Amino acid sequence: MQTGTNEFSATWEMIAHGTPSTKMIMGVLAIFSVVSWTLIVWKMLQFRRLHAEADQFLDRIESAGRLEEAYEWVRGLKESPFTRVFKRGVGFFSELRPGAMKAGSDVRGLSPAQLEVLRIVLEKEEGEERDALSGGIAWLAIIATVSPLLGLLGTVLGVMHSFMGVMESGSSSIAAVAPGVAEALVTTGGGLVVAIPAAMAFTYLTGRLNRFMGELEGISSELIGTLAREGRI
Repeated sequence: MQTGTNEFSATWEMIAHGTPSTKMIMGVLAIFSVVSWTLIVWKMLQFRRLHAEADQFLDRIESAGRLEEAYEWVRGLKESPFTRVFKRGVGFFSELRPGAMKAGSDVRGLSPAQLEVLRIVLEKEEGEERDALSGGIAWLAIIATVSPLLGLLGTVLGVMHSFMGVMESGSSSIAAVAPGVAEALVTTGGGLVVAIPAAMAFTYLTGRLNRFMGELEGISSELIGTLAREGRI
């Protein structure tokens, strides 16, 4: 533990007494790190909440006796991607067949062309929900890509500064070069420390986003299946 503390202290000393370029790049990396972890925590909590809502929503929809019963229940829920997709589908169906949602209605079902349009409307709503939920994930990819490059830039500038100092002092000993090179390498380490969690979170959250889209598509399929089961299409 003492060794780890000494390494941290030495690293902080190199940054605090480093060149302006090192300080600036490490400052940018620190901002990237704060943004990255804020996005990670926010998106993970968001996906956890949506997953719980999806399970509850599907269970209630599947247990509803009729589409009218499910629709009335959905209307009483707070807004979510699942309620919006479901209500958009039912609303569009009602526009195509006015009065079809009333109990005992004998309005005929949809034609194949109208059913295809209903699928397109549902897919469009799903795409909008995906775009809304994917906000922030792309920034993790940007941070994961840019951070190592910023770290490398800091290292290059630091090494150049170190060798310029050697040329001015006229000394080529390791003792003269090592501090500058060590300071330069700190930025590379900082870039990797920021980039690795961002890259891992991007991959994980992209998988969760795809899973979320599967849940939305399942709701659309359940809606169309219910319409078919009740003889509405």
